[in-house]
This record gives sequence, structure tokens and C-alpha cells, in this order.
Amino acid sequence: MRKTLILTLIATLTTGSVCAIVCYIRADSFSFAWALNFLLMLCVLAFTQTLKSPLTSSYFNTKAWERGGKIYERFGTNFFRKLLVWIGWEKLVRKSNPIEKNTQALMDLHYQTKKSELDHLIILFIVLGFNVFVAFKFGFSRSLWLLVLNVILNLYPIFLQRYNRPRIERAINLSKRR
Repeated sequence: MRKTLILTLIATLTTGSVCAIVCYIRADSFSFAWALNFLLMLCVLAFTQTLKSPLTSSYFNTKAWERGGKIYERFGTNFFRKLLVWIGWEKLVRKSNPIEKNTQALMDLHYQTKKSELDHLIILFIVLGFNVFVAFKFGFSRSLWLLVLNVILNLYPIFLQRYNRPRIERAINLSKRR
């Protein structure tokens, strides 16, 4: 009952906050796209942290078409990884979540890739909905900030999680054999 109440409160606060952003910032501006993405990151993170789903869906399994991550490499995932290191994001994440050299730590990291992917997937679809609305209302060119930031802040992180997860799974299997 308490968990349901908290999840409802988070959803309500998210909706209210998004409505406030819509009212006070022009929907076709960079500021709107930036604020919407980061507000949703905060709210979706709070929601999924509270939900604590085991994330056992087959969606998270590596698909045959992913071919060892080659598809993600073609889309520039390695460049995106280097960009995250360059801007200091990787250092910030590792400072708060250091990677230990044991099986449980790898399993926790594996779960975090699923959770992060889910978070970004939810945000991707919400922002895509805003993107379509702004494109129809103001024209495609006026919705470009939403599209560009959605790709950078959500689509590439999804690619990165899907790229890293099979490698983490291999490390878990090796760790279990030892």
C-alpha cells in the first residue's frame, strides 16, 4: 500500500512538473528540451527505484541481430563512450558506484544496465511524444531540439547499455567459473 502511494505521488508530481514546464518554457526551445529531459530523468529514476522490479523480461536479453554489439559500434557507441569519459560522466558514475572485482558486484552492474536502459526507454518515448506534438504544432524544424537531445540523452544511453550487457554477462560467467 505504501509503495503504491509513493509511486502515485511520483507520477502526480511528474505530471504537475511537466505541466509547469509546458506553461513557462516555450515548447520549441532548447531550454524546454533540456528541462524536460532532466526532469524526466529525475522522476523516472525515482519511480523505478521505488518500483524495484526484478527486470526479468526477455526484452533485456541480447538479440541475434545485435551481433556482439557490431550494430551499436556502427552507430557510434564507442564515440559516445569516449564522450562520456571526456565530459567526466564516467568518473562521476564510478565514484558513486565503483566496480568491484567479485561476482555479486558484476551482477549488480548487470541489473543496473537493465534499470538504466528501462529509465532511458521510458524517457525516450515520453520525449518522442512531445517531439511529435511540437512538430505538428510548430513544424519539424522547431522540434529539432527535442529530437537531438532525445537521441543524445536517451537513445545512445540505451545503445550503450545494450552494448555493455553481453560483456558483463561474459564477465559474470567467467567469475562464476573461478
